[in-house]
Amino acid sequence: MEKVIIPKVLAQFSQGLTEKQRPYISINATPLECNLDKDPLELQQSKFLGKPFVPEGMEYPKDKGGNPMVLVAQINFSELPHLDGFPTSGILQLYFSTTEWWDMPGTEKIVYITEENLNKSQSNACPTLDIKSYEELPIWKIHKLDFKKALDTGSSEDCQFSFDFGGKDYWDFEETLTEEEKESFNEFFTSEGHKIGGYGFFTQGDPRDYSADQATDIQLLQLDTDDEIMFGDSGVGHLFISPENLANGELEKAYFYWDCC
Repeated sequence: MEKVIIPKVLAQFSQGLTEKQRPYISINATPLECNLDKDPLELQQSKFLGKPFVPEGMEYPKDKGGNPMVLVAQINFSELPHLDGFPTSGILQLYFSTTEWWDMPGTEKIVYITEENLNKSQSNACPTLDIKSYEELPIWKIHKLDFKKALDTGSSEDCQFSFDFGGKDYWDFEETLTEEEKESFNEFFTSEGHKIGGYGFFTQGDPRDYSADQATDIQLLQLDTDDEIMFGDSGVGHLFISPENLANGELEKAYFYWDCC
């Protein structure tokens, strides 16, 4: 994959910024005009909202009160372009409680269905959720997902992106630029959008920056604001995972974080 071209305003830092570029999977999420209880997508297909694949023998996720949870995101890794270090098969699922989903952690459930369970039948234990169950969720329509490999160039808030701009940090260097140069600068350092891997976009700050144990954790999934998705006030949702758990295929050990303006 060809590296992203460095803009003129950053030409003096070309080598260092090229080395900082990081591959990721960009997610194009297309909202579907269908009822929330009438998912037209295949059970094992990647999606936001919709009906999850629940193999026979798997207990359907429930919240602390014993109530069925709602599928927020389902990623079938066999549909993705290859991304080093990430699975090539299996299904990752993120579930939210139908009430007080924002009270993280504890109101979400992360499931990883391994390849050997994908040949099983759909469980008969899947509940039929009332449409009212979706009213408080940050995603309002079922989305079909398409994937494309791309390169991330950096992020002002991602704790894993640290760069010396000639003795200045990100913000101090930006202040030395003209308005035209700032526009080019900010267009280059964008990490927004739905994605797997890559740098994270935050409206407040990177939670990994506050814990040495989480400093090297990898962004497994980013859910950004768009026309049919919003976490709080133009917020962003993330799944992070330790390198060890990712390498061992223990994706259910990921953790969820979100922030908003």
